[in-house]
Amino acid sequence: MNKKKILNMDNAIENYFIEKKIIISKLDFKKIEDLVDELVKLRSKKGRLIFLGIGGSAGNCSHAVNDFRKLCGIESYCPTDNVSEITARTNDDGFETIFSKWLKISNLNKNDALFIMSVGGGDKKKNVSVNLINAIKYAKKVRSKVFSIVGKKEGFAYLHSNISILVDVENKKHLTPHAESFQTAIWHSLVSHPKLQIHKTKW
Repeated sequence: MNKKKILNMDNAIENYFIEKKIIISKLDFKKIEDLVDELVKLRSKKGRLIFLGIGGSAGNCSHAVNDFRKLCGIESYCPTDNVSEITARTNDDGFETIFSKWLKISNLNKNDALFIMSVGGGDKKKNVSVNLINAIKYAKKVRSKVFSIVGKKEGFAYLHSNISILVDVENKKHLTPHAESFQTAIWHSLVSHPKLQIHKTKW
């Protein structure tokens, strides 16, 4: 491997993290603070927080459930943690309704809220993340609030959430890794907030 190629590799890593600095500079911190206040209200009325995501975002949702339950004392769930139910619903009813039917049987109500983590946030025309779209529609029907962290402002989640935090990525080639990694950063900022955190972390 020649020196030029090594330099290119080094620049790629540096540029990737420079992109993160740009994203941070464009985050709407007021919206994040507003989200903290909404979550405090949800906890005070003993509402449930349901995390929904697909792919890498589903993994983030699972982790977030742990933090919100353990650190913040908020009753939280992630449907994709139950592999048996999600795969059964996919097989029997179709992937598009895995979340909306889960929410219905779970008696989602006006005291609860959805927390969507998604790169695109759902696009009906492109047939992408339609399960998230149907879940949001159902939440609106039963008057549950919807919160989200997404990477696209034209997606369904951003347009139909009560509060949506946009991860504004300029380099669209890195849209997915940046959106998913900032889901992690933002929810950790939430569970670390003094208004929300009631139990300290071990370290």
